[in-house]
This record gives sequence, structure tokens and C-alpha cells, in this order.
Amino acid sequence: MKNIKVLGPGCKRCVATADLVQAQADRLGVAVSIEKVTDYAAIAGFGIVSTPGVVIDGKVFHAGGLPKAEDVAKWLTQA
Repeated sequence: MKNIKVLGPGCKRCVATADLVQAQADRLGVAVSIEKVTDYAAIAGFGIVSTPGVVIDGKVFHAGGLPKAEDVAKWLTQA
């Protein structure tokens, strides 16, 4: 199971990012655990200044703006 963190204050883009990650994981048959991280200190701890951010198994894959579905699919299969 992949441990995924979606970093952000809970804005629409952050919610959409979490939904997109879950949808792509379901489509690919990849088991995921998604945690929404809203604490600014925790977000900064990953070196992210622009949200939403996506962290998969401790590695930052995305920061700032809504990621593309094809990018999320690639991250889930390579991470």
C-alpha cells in the first residue's frame, strides 16, 4: 500500500487533488492510504511553499496547482 499525503489548507484544489489521486489509484488497482495534511509547519517540513502538494511514500512528487491525471498515474506506478 502506498502512503500518500496531500498537502494544503483544504482548498478546492487540495480536495480535487486528493479525489484525483484516489480515482487514479482505483483505476489502476493500486492500494493507497491518503492523508490530508493541513498544518502549515508540516507542509513546510516537506519544503513545499505552493499547494497542493503530493507526497508518495515520503517523496515529494508535486507542488502547486492541480496535477494532471496522467502524471498522477505515472507517479502511482513508479513510486
